[in-house]
Amino acid sequence: MTFLIRPGVPFYGRQLHARALRAWRMAADLVWTRWEALREATPEERARAFAAYLAALDAEAAAAAALADLRPSQAA
Repeated sequence: MTFLIRPGVPFYGRQLHARALRAWRMAADLVWTRWEALREATPEERARAFAAYLAALDAEAAAAAALADLRPSQAA
């Protein structure tokens, strides 16, 4: 079963990368959802929708940074 194992990359490293990538994708999807909500917001809702959009952008940036911070051995 050695064909299933990537030498030099520990299993937990792949798990960390997969989790970080999934978190980033979810955050990116949320950005898109919040953008759509902002586009469709009424003038009364626009300030709240914009704040939610900015929060989603911050979360996406944090998820991207967490993904980038993985060591190369963990990101493979």
